[in-house]
Amino acid sequence: MTDETLHKKFEEAVAYVNSYEEPLPADFLLKLYAYFKIANRNFGNPGSKTPLINAFKANALIQAQNIGREEAMQSYIELANTLKKKS
Repeated sequence: MTDETLHKKFEEAVAYVNSYEEPLPADFLLKLYAYFKIANRNFGNPGSKTPLINAFKANALIQAQNIGREEAMQSYIELANTLKKKS
């Protein structure tokens, strides 16, 4: 898959997840969060007003810290595809 194709598929997956209306399990959302942050090289403050949520988000990032940007994009796409299969 070319870099351009990967980016396009990633953007499509993000749009799909953002439009998804059913509730998602917290562990699934945390994986998406970590992959998204790594893919966008955005490691800033998680931004939640709840310290516990910030801790979970930080933990998700730590667990995924050894993957590269492209792998994070691909993993995000694969998770989004699991949602599509459920629909």
